[in-house]
Amino acid sequence: MQHHHSPAPTILTPEQAAARIGVAASTLGIWRSTGRYNLPFVKAGSRVRYRAADVEQFIERRTRNTFTGEEPN
Repeated sequence: MQHHHSPAPTILTPEQAAARIGVAASTLGIWRSTGRYNLPFVKAGSRVRYRAADVEQFIERRTRNTFTGEEPN
């Protein structure tokens, strides 16, 4: 019987995650300590990491479109 393992998730450092979101790494630290946003993180000892998929989902959830007109053809 063969076992098919899904590829390991891409893991980002706080600096990489912050750059993807467009905030400072220190801002992510504040968000972690205050629980301000639903952005899961992985804690391994004293290190903090983010799964790339969680960062992308966070961006999708935070994306807003307030356009109410019609776009030209």
